Amino acid sequence: MNEAETRAEHIDTAIAAAGWGVVEGSQIRREFKITDGRLEGHGRRGKRLIADYVLVYRNTKLAVVEAKAWDQPLTQGLAQAKDYSTKMAIRFGYATNGQGIYGVDMETGIEGQLSSYPTPDQLWNLTFAKQNVWRDRFSSIPFEDRGGYFTGRYYQDIAIERVLEAIAAKKQRILLTLATGTGKTFVAFQIAWKLFQSRWSLNREPTRRPRILFLADRNILANQAYIAFSAFPEDALVRIEPSDIKKKGRVPKNGSIFFTIFQTFMSGPPKDGQPSPYFGEYPPDFFDFIVIDECHRGGANDESNWRGILDYFAPAVQLGLTATPKRKDNVNTYAYFGEPVYTYSLKDGINDGFLTPFRVKQISTTLDEYVYTPDDQLIEGEVES
Repeated sequence: MNEAETRAEHIDTAIAAAGWGVVEGSQIRREFKITDGRLEGHGRRGKRLIADYVLVYRNTKLAVVEAKAWDQPLTQGLAQAKDYSTKMAIRFGYATNGQGIYGVDMETGIEGQLSSYPTPDQLWNLTFAKQNVWRDRFSSIPFEDRGGYFTGRYYQDIAIERVLEAIAAKKQRILLTLATGTGKTFVAFQIAWKLFQSRWSLNREPTRRPRILFLADRNILANQAYIAFSAFPEDALVRIEPSDIKKKGRVPKNGSIFFTIFQTFMSGPPKDGQPSPYFGEYPPDFFDFIVIDECHRGGANDESNWRGILDYFAPAVQLGLTATPKRKDNVNTYAYFGEPVYTYSLKDGINDGFLTPFRVKQISTTLDEYVYTPDDQLIEGEVES
């Protein structure tokens, strides 16, 4: 009996017998693609990572099951189950040949044979032994996949879950470090979607929709985010621009998801000879949640004027998004937000096949050797003395 036959005749029925795909809110994700496979050039890719089964309950991945043919050893797929569980930050992994089940708890390291698969509720309670009302509310909201058009990647799901865990734990400052091109805006959208749909707010009571601010340092980033959040109701989205503020004579306050740039918030006509930035027209506790895109660019820097915005809105939960790992020139970012709740590096993205490998080519120039002399022709600009 080959693997396909073993799965169809024995493994599928054993998983279903435990309630997976039967209990409301449970799913069996077969042939679950984890990575695309590293790009190797000339149209070739490395091997994709694909899990035979991923067991999902309450929109949360709870276990990986690796299947082998009937005549293979029971633990033949154990190494794969462990590797895939580790990569996707899933606590439980199982290996099976249709004749038995071998399970491993990646958190405790306990492993051994089982007589049956845990039920969805059993696995949920094992994974989340400590009760948390908001974690449960967040998990009850499905990811917004736009009718199946866009499915999140494994690392994006982890990033979203880590941020929501931090919010549920009442953490006020949160940092995500994700390489350029890995979908930080998509992650921010999904987090905002779950907060909006669950009616989370600073008072931690589901009495109203949250007010969320997406803060960037360039208009192109704010505009891209505004478009990326288009699944929200149209009247929930607000693009804050200086021209609109001047036209209406006040900052917009009717909405749920606001988008602007630091420079807009820092501008504003002076009053009584003193600076009067627009952000000061909002109460300090107006926003429940603030996303600071490219936060390493200056918003969290102690010396930056932009830091005043973050300090003013101190009551809000603030999420910093950056592609830059910790180093000397952005140490203030990490001091302000703390260590990242999740990191997905450039190397990770390349190895997984989501980013293109690159080569560094060194060249020599004479730019540093050039010295201006009076007989040089000045085409544009001025020569500094």
